[in-house]
Amino acid sequence: MNAKTPSESRTVMTDLVLPSETNPLNNLFGGELLARMDRAASIAARRHSRRITVTASVNHVAFNRSVPLGSVVTVEAALSRAFKTSMEVFIDVWIEDRFSGERTKANEAIYTFVAVDDTGIPTEVPPIRPETDLEKERYEAALRRKQLSLVLAGKMKPHDATELKALFMGGD
Repeated sequence: MNAKTPSESRTVMTDLVLPSETNPLNNLFGGELLARMDRAASIAARRHSRRITVTASVNHVAFNRSVPLGSVVTVEAALSRAFKTSMEVFIDVWIEDRFSGERTKANEAIYTFVAVDDTGIPTEVPPIRPETDLEKERYEAALRRKQLSLVLAGKMKPHDATELKALFMGGD
């Protein structure tokens, strides 16, 4: 399989925050934002794998800023790393100032998807070739995140988490 770049999976979804999507403080419900991020990430994973994709995990979500009623919200998703059948997707959420048009990063998330065939069996995905400095940074960190997740789930012994050992103990 030929390697693909993160830009080939890039997905951008822009929408308004409507009254029915807000909490009593007139901010976007967290669950509504999670759904938007899941849809964008799913499209990015599908673009990379050209397969049906399923959400395997939501690894990280940071609700750093509230998203007020009437805001223009842009969700940007792109693959950060591809493993054998799984793909890590990094999601950035931006809000646009109604008056100046200035964009501010409000939130971010990291989701993991698995590519499956028509019967639901995991199937291999192409490797990824990061190009920009940010893509390279996210690519390198993805292996540490995967190993940490496997250790926490009891699917990998801490001793075998080579990237984590190198990070915390200098590789000893």
